[in-house]
Amino acid sequence: MNEPKSEEQLNLEKDYEEYVKQITPTHNLWFQMLRAFITGGIICLIGQLLLNFASNNLGMDKEMAGSFCSLLLVFISVLLTGFNLYPSIVKFGGAGALVPITGFANSVAAPAVEFKKEGQVFGIGCKIFTIAGPVILYGIFTSWVLGLIYWLLKIIGVL
Repeated sequence: MNEPKSEEQLNLEKDYEEYVKQITPTHNLWFQMLRAFITGGIICLIGQLLLNFASNNLGMDKEMAGSFCSLLLVFISVLLTGFNLYPSIVKFGGAGALVPITGFANSVAAPAVEFKKEGQVFGIGCKIFTIAGPVILYGIFTSWVLGLIYWLLKIIGVL
């Protein structure tokens, strides 16, 4: 049933493998991790500077300063997404730009920008949570399950 491959077919397969090796991007894991660390660190540094500014210069208490910082980071992220700058940051920093609150804001704003041409309802309204929706869903579900476990452990006297 299996016929031996001809020399031409073997050469084609070899050429194809070489072509795939040429176009497949190579990644240096340590360099990627360094860039993610630097990007995430810069985002956290900006957050800390905003937190310190709100506490020291605006006279906010710790909780209010944290809310102010989060709000500003989300706003900056959405603004950078709207001007199509955040994707460049993500391309450079990878998970360092996607994991913080700024990445979550980007995941909500990006579909809104992308699908705005389809209208307010069927574009933005339907597509805005395509990326962030599962994160919200599983975050709420996990919180509910952990809360239930905590409640049951309290009832039986473990906690």
